[in-house]
Amino acid sequence: MAAFMLAIALGVASPVTALAQTGAAPYDERLSRLSEVLGSIHYLRNLCGDVSNDWREQMEALLKVERPAPNRRARLISSFNKGYRTFDSVYTACTPQALEAVDAYMSEGKTLALEINNRYAQ
Repeated sequence: MAAFMLAIALGVASPVTALAQTGAAPYDERLSRLSEVLGSIHYLRNLCGDVSNDWREQMEALLKVERPAPNRRARLISSFNKGYRTFDSVYTACTPQALEAVDAYMSEGKTLALEINNRYAQ
């Protein structure tokens, strides 16, 4: 978990910020998916006993670094909420499948964060 959070903090923290100020960036689709993944992990980790706001705080850190225009910010937050609600509507208790989903989303999130960093960081 710490490696993924570090990838988010360091990886997404350095893409070209001038692009973020124009209202769109070439990595927005990936960033939107990363936001959705963070929302999913936030719900599932809390459901499965890791009660914290770590993943929500990671989303807040991502927004702070990106400094998106209001419409772009709303889209990213909407993606986070979509990820959260997707699992909120399916899982009411922690199950082996929920734990598998956490692992899959952790892996996808790490991959996305590193890809965004490697392709778009200054």
